[in-house]
Amino acid sequence: MKIPRLMITAAASGSGKTLCTCGLLQALKNRSLEVVSFKCGPDYIDPMFHTKVIGTKSRNLDTFFTDEDTTRFLLEKNAADTDVAVIEGVMGYYDGLAGISVSASAWDLADTTNTPAVLLVNCRGMSVSIVPFIKGFLEYKKNSHIKGVILNRITGMLYPRVKEMIEKQLPVKVYGYLPELKDCLLESRHLGLVLPEEIEDLQMQLDLLAETMEKTVDIDGLLKLAASAEELENSELMKQYEDRKADARMPQSGEKSPYAGLRIGVARDEAFCFFYEDNLDYLREQGAELIEFSPIHDKNLPRDLDGLILNGGYPELYARVLSQNHTMLSDIRMAVEYGLVTTAECGGFMYLHESMEDMDGQAWPMVGAVKGRVWKTPKLTRFGYVTLEGGTAFGCEIGPVNAHEFHYFDSDSCGEDWHAQKPLSARGWNCIHAENTLFAGFPHIYYYANEEFPKAFLEKCLERKQKADW
Repeated sequence: MKIPRLMITAAASGSGKTLCTCGLLQALKNRSLEVVSFKCGPDYIDPMFHTKVIGTKSRNLDTFFTDEDTTRFLLEKNAADTDVAVIEGVMGYYDGLAGISVSASAWDLADTTNTPAVLLVNCRGMSVSIVPFIKGFLEYKKNSHIKGVILNRITGMLYPRVKEMIEKQLPVKVYGYLPELKDCLLESRHLGLVLPEEIEDLQMQLDLLAETMEKTVDIDGLLKLAASAEELENSELMKQYEDRKADARMPQSGEKSPYAGLRIGVARDEAFCFFYEDNLDYLREQGAELIEFSPIHDKNLPRDLDGLILNGGYPELYARVLSQNHTMLSDIRMAVEYGLVTTAECGGFMYLHESMEDMDGQAWPMVGAVKGRVWKTPKLTRFGYVTLEGGTAFGCEIGPVNAHEFHYFDSDSCGEDWHAQKPLSARGWNCIHAENTLFAGFPHIYYYANEEFPKAFLEKCLERKQKADW
């Protein structure tokens, strides 16, 4: 499949990748192009910014979560029928597992998908040194995939001379520059960037950024670079996916998913906003109906649910209003205790506790389905990739699951039913409450990391529905 694509990457976090990516997406959108965006790695918030810009859902691509074939399949699947795919890198270009490996790095994703990369270089405080800086990135790996450079935080006066230096001395093209834009700032908080909805005049900032990039960045050249990306070999998974879609369009096939008609409640609002959209797509493609509701604004759970998803987000910022919504707390507690099939991760897991502290350290009563309390810690408690081992999901043996943790809060009831092992490290810990109808803990799970997990969830939801219908 021919997918025009490129990656925006950098030497380190804080180099301006998200700002540059969003500006490029806005500029491409302004040209009436159909664009899809991806975030390398497990981050939730950067894709929200992409979504705000392009008006469609952004997706994640993560080579720790998925093998090479699945990674390429997800790129193919989500980029089908678009003009160009833009991938935002993660951390420094070569920074991967445990800080000592290139595995699961932005380079690893570029290598897996054979995507041309554009290195965004923070030039603040540098001039001639920019050349050996770029040279090191080009030569660190025999196939660096770095085909271009954009210079960030450099003046328009210095740029032409630096561009000439780079292109004379190095086998790489300079595609433009970004000056210091003090009116375009993406603020951070304890889990990353603040959410797009919280930034005043975000669209005005993005319009300014796109307008600037049209003047200072060779966007036509970037589109040509994206178009030069080699065809992806049509993965076996993509063939199977296309066959399933074709079958579904044929009335005579008579095929129907056994999960068609399942009603799964999905908590989604300001407090619960961290989602892998591919997870939700997976459930919909299996025939499930997703019923969104708000633990903040709605008074009761939706009726006639077969399953419940409580994802992460920022419940600690809304602890008071969550705690004061007594009818919702009661509904969820009774639903979990009476066997509604429930998966809860990170913020959703915190919400299920008897009490949870807010950002000021004040404790508030919560759902009470997990007997314990949650409190704020002064630093990241457990963070990064983990492999979950040795447990069950909804009563099923599903094998190991690659997952991710990132939280400033902790619990005196983290669970003991799985073991989380850090990759390339001796560190590990027990976690997760895994019961017949409940899977709850701090780790975030990407369904394509182990499809047995969502299948076990759907099977248990189906079992509940069939009992209720009977």
